[in-house]
Amino acid sequence: MHPERADSALTLSAEEQHEMIAVAAYYLAEQRGFAGEGAMDDWIHAERQIDRMVERMHHDGANRRALERVGLRNALKLWGQDGADVPPS
Repeated sequence: MHPERADSALTLSAEEQHEMIAVAAYYLAEQRGFAGEGAMDDWIHAERQIDRMVERMHHDGANRRALERVGLRNALKLWGQDGADVPPS
């Protein structure tokens, strides 16, 4: 994340969003023990999670500092996670 933009509204570059999706997909794969060939499903679920999380953060008025403070793993839990897109472990 960019410290000079920490207090600004949460806007993500394509690169930042891609990185967040990659990290979220890794967490999903980790949850399922990296078993099988679920990488594409993990990526699709991660895209949905990140989109929903960012949308919710915008709605709540959160900024970059809020995301940085909680970290991506916890942010996914806090903003927009109803579990609907999380594959069973």
